[in-house]
Amino acid sequence: MKLSPSKINWFTLFKLPSVYFCGVRVKSISEESCTVSVRHRWINQNPFKSLFWAVQGMAAELSTGAMVMNYIQESGKPISMLVAHNKATFSKKATGKIIFTCTDGLKIKNTIAKAVETGEGQTCWMTSVGRNKEGVIVSEFHFEWTVKLRG
Repeated sequence: MKLSPSKINWFTLFKLPSVYFCGVRVKSISEESCTVSVRHRWINQNPFKSLFWAVQGMAAELSTGAMVMNYIQESGKPISMLVAHNKATFSKKATGKIIFTCTDGLKIKNTIAKAVETGEGQTCWMTSVGRNKEGVIVSEFHFEWTVKLRG
């Protein structure tokens, strides 16, 4: 595991500043999962005084994308990554601190290994679930990542 939460959070400051300034932070990353938090604040709220859906999407995408970046780095190969599709459902007003967790790390690891092995682009659906402090699901995001060897 080469990427750490602090390295990813510094990366967002310089490469994804809207993520950083909206308060999206990686809390943990392992081979199997990644956890990202975001707290509802004035800067990231919607007119209904809850967390804007797009900020939830940034946190959810980062919980999946951090593992994609980690396994690409681990492979040592020039691999491009792109979200081809996404779907989201919202089930409760998001206020307070929301934790997004993705547990599809091994799934993307195998997808990247297959892309390296075959030389062909591959796709992988990854899910991130957002929960409030009571553990109630507020939103669920699904991202279809595409990975492909460059060149």
